[in-house]
Amino acid sequence: MGDTPANVKSASLEKSKMNTYPWYSPRFWHALRISDWFSLLARHGFRIHPLRMPMAAIITATTPFNSICALAQRIWFGGYIERTRIETPPVFIVGHWRSGTTLLHELLSNDSRFATPNTYQCMAPHHTYLTEWLVGKRMTWLVPKQRPMDNMAAGFDRPQEDEFAILALGAPTPYARMAFPNDTPPDYSDSLNLDECSPEHLERFKAALMYFTKLITLTTKHKQLLLKSPPHTGRIGHFSRWFPGAKFVHIARHPFSLFPSTMRLWESLDDVQGLQVANHKNNREYVFDCFERMYRGYEKQRNEIPPGDLYELKYEDLVKDPVGECEKIYQKLQLNNFEPVREKIIQHMEKEKDFKKNKHPTMDEETASEIRRRWAGYFERFGYE
Repeated sequence: MGDTPANVKSASLEKSKMNTYPWYSPRFWHALRISDWFSLLARHGFRIHPLRMPMAAIITATTPFNSICALAQRIWFGGYIERTRIETPPVFIVGHWRSGTTLLHELLSNDSRFATPNTYQCMAPHHTYLTEWLVGKRMTWLVPKQRPMDNMAAGFDRPQEDEFAILALGAPTPYARMAFPNDTPPDYSDSLNLDECSPEHLERFKAALMYFTKLITLTTKHKQLLLKSPPHTGRIGHFSRWFPGAKFVHIARHPFSLFPSTMRLWESLDDVQGLQVANHKNNREYVFDCFERMYRGYEKQRNEIPPGDLYELKYEDLVKDPVGECEKIYQKLQLNNFEPVREKIIQHMEKEKDFKKNKHPTMDEETASEIRRRWAGYFERFGYE
């Protein structure tokens, strides 16, 4: 047999690595209440692969804990959460998956004046006010040190995207598709662009988001929220109305980097989170469709954002000069004084200087041509011609 091409070897090694996600580590579904868990299963006809039955059994065993603790949090603290007012408008980081939203989120979260939801809060929004001191602080060993889709650090105390909290709260979010990745059509893709979302889904989504933002505001003693989620990209117009004065930071990246990295993201998450053994047959079209949905929303809704409340930057500029780009964000959006956080960002980048990005297989010309054709507006808008 001939030698295996280097890029195929690299992809194979990465695939092997991502399949080593420990069986005992949390999955998104561990955060669901009994009703939401069985609703998810019923929606897909309980088509769980035999190899995933043990995982499903463990999740089923944990959902009563979530339901009981959720009831306790609602009884003891529900009134406090409901009466909480978000006095300072949040800052939302948006942009397509793998565009650098996580990097930007971690850089800006060095500013202690922001309230940044952590992984435990996003995975246990039903009862984090009750249980974080015990579970979140003392069971950090449950979470792998690195995320399965890349080499970035993970942990209960790390900044996390609030879309996972929305999922746990039972709202319609496209992340629900990871439970049954082989099924079509995917769950709740309409929520990638809230302009195209059904009224019922819109109300459920808004209720979950408002609950979670109030919860984190109360938990952090009314600090300004710093939230990040790629699916929020096609929601900014609605958020601007729900949170008057909210600020938005959009980060773009070259589509030829976005596409293969996003393909790998879904392969990784489907393998780790799926209740089916993922065949990945639908992923290519899913990546194209998600991009087109969210940027239909973004391009229309960005015109609804008041002047000075939206700033756009490029990933390539951020990695070249992280301190300078972060300072521009503070200046353009008129945030807090940047000087107290400047040195913290420098120290953060120094600590992460040995971080190695994933390498992806060489892209074939057919895929490159399809990306150019279907994402032409993005190429032009963000200067990637």
